[in-house]
Amino acid sequence: MQTEILIAGFGGQGVLFAGQLMAYAGMENGKQVTWIPSYGPEMRGGTANCTVIISDEEIGSPLVRHPKVLMAFNLPSLDKYESTVAEGGLLVVNSSIIDRSVDRKNIRVVSLPANDLAESLGDKRLTNMVMLGAMLANQAVLPLEALEKALENHIPERHRKLLPQNVSALKKGAEFHAVAVK
Repeated sequence: MQTEILIAGFGGQGVLFAGQLMAYAGMENGKQVTWIPSYGPEMRGGTANCTVIISDEEIGSPLVRHPKVLMAFNLPSLDKYESTVAEGGLLVVNSSIIDRSVDRKNIRVVSLPANDLAESLGDKRLTNMVMLGAMLANQAVLPLEALEKALENHIPERHRKLLPQNVSALKKGAEFHAVAVK
């Protein structure tokens, strides 16, 4: 099985770290992985996205044109990438800052107030973990525990004190389930 994931949002939302964490978790679970970040020259507020492929077999190309999963952290990302999601794929939408409904009818959608949930857990920087939790609960790519372990192994030392909050954020996001758009 191979799963292509596109994670997109503003710089500073943890988009690249979320993708990198997925890649680490995949490697640590014996999967083949690619992670390709893309971002503008701005430190924060510019565009940022990354593609992650996690596969049981060798990956033929790291390029992703029609991801099985799109995690849209902001409205410009939803506007730009919604049409690229593969039919039957999953779209995870941060409804805290995206105020429009999904146009596609042939995909599954998880809409969750990720920013609000992160803030309720004590830190808006947890938005990426809330989004990852929702994605993992709705797409059979890796178990939630694999991300928890990868967090433990790869969270930067300066953020180690936030490890329990990150795990809580993953679990909070995992409470949200996809619906088919009608």
